[in-house]
Amino acid sequence: MSQVLLVGTDCSKCSNRAVDYAKEWAKQAGLRLYVAHVIEWSPFSFNTPQELEQRHKRREDELERAHAQVIDPIIEKLNMEGIDAHGVIRHGHPAETLNELANELGATNIIIGRRGQSAIKAKLFGSATSTLVQIADHPVTVVP
Repeated sequence: MSQVLLVGTDCSKCSNRAVDYAKEWAKQAGLRLYVAHVIEWSPFSFNTPQELEQRHKRREDELERAHAQVIDPIIEKLNMEGIDAHGVIRHGHPAETLNELANELGATNIIIGRRGQSAIKAKLFGSATSTLVQIADHPVTVVP
């Protein structure tokens, strides 16, 4: 059996509770913890040739910002607490990307907050959490 947990974060209060829950689980069981942040990115946007040239640079800038502002502070804190923690940032659909990461990392469980930053968007289009629960190849723990 895998010794890996995957937790998704979007810096919402609910996802912060999911990170705390995952931290305690990893600490008690001696598991490796991956903290993932997914930057939503549509491959279907229609851009001018000039915008396409800048798209790669924008993606790289987003990744750097997400590491500095989201993932690195979380990982540093977890490592200081003795947790074997690693950060991952990807572009894509949150639920699909977390499922792919879980498969890639051999995760035992995916941990995610019940509600993220965009409550209005979730009501209109469905939440990443409910989608992940439906499509996941691994058990999903939803933290309120």
